[in-house]
Amino acid sequence: MIVDCAIYRDGHRTEGPEDLSDALEEARTCGNAFVWIGLHEPTEREFDLVTEEFGLHPLAVEDALKAHQRPKLEVYDDSLFAVLKPVTYEPDSDTVSSGELMIFLGDSFVVTVRHGDGSPLKTVRQRLEKDPELMRLGPTAVLYSIADATVDHYLEVASELQRDLEEVEAEVFSPNDGGSRNTASRIYTFKRQILEFRRATGPLSPPLTRLAGSGLSSSGVPFVDGKAQPFFRDVNDHLTRVNDSVEGLDRLVSDVLSAHLAQMSVRQNDDMRKISSWAAMAAVPTMIAGIYGMNFEHMPELHWVWAYPVVILLMAVLEVLLFRLFKQRGWL
Repeated sequence: MIVDCAIYRDGHRTEGPEDLSDALEEARTCGNAFVWIGLHEPTEREFDLVTEEFGLHPLAVEDALKAHQRPKLEVYDDSLFAVLKPVTYEPDSDTVSSGELMIFLGDSFVVTVRHGDGSPLKTVRQRLEKDPELMRLGPTAVLYSIADATVDHYLEVASELQRDLEEVEAEVFSPNDGGSRNTASRIYTFKRQILEFRRATGPLSPPLTRLAGSGLSSSGVPFVDGKAQPFFRDVNDHLTRVNDSVEGLDRLVSDVLSAHLAQMSVRQNDDMRKISSWAAMAAVPTMIAGIYGMNFEHMPELHWVWAYPVVILLMAVLEVLLFRLFKQRGWL
């Protein structure tokens, strides 16, 4: 459905015709105006009118309707199509979820299509309407502001993940038990969330590099004001920080998981040594009692009065010696 539709003239929001065709014609006639239409999970029928009025490319329209796209930037004859993936993080459940945000830029128009949650569009529109100077850049200002808000939230999510990872580290390297039985499962789930985060941040780097006019893309991008390249370079720098942080988190989680598994293996070895030590100590009296349990008539000290207490004392002495030996070696 259409969430918002407005004409922006000379950086200010103005009232315009409700008909999309009339609004676009009016914006193009003024020369310093553009139409911004925001949609949320539109159906094919709802999007048909927008597609027809603004001449959107059918391949881009298909991507916008079906969603599940990687962040990208596509240039068509009559429009520019960009895909971003805003993310949200729930610290209570350690869950990263991503939505999708499609942006169509063309001659005097912007069409934004939102899927899922976590979109910064409402905040971006409000902030832009309070900044006429930036709004005078036209549709480019909208693209920049959305990218900037999305990447800035990436930084916040990366910080949240870093704090939660520090908690997991403290649990794993705790001097008490080195983590509970569910620690490995939690670490692996955490790694999956970082992977979900990386799917949103990693593919966005080439499009922002292109918008920033860096490298092979220094000639600029159609429908994007060249004056905005420094702004996109700033966003790209922030994204680079995010990607570096994600790489570091991923490596650190893998190291924490390996450390946890190593600790579990060491604890199991310690348990096995303790069990083996107690089994060895139990074997001595078992052996002696087994010998005297045999029904032979001629056995040493069988009819001696002090045989029983001597054998018991011998068992106790051997048990003490074994206990001290295992204790000194750290097996008990």
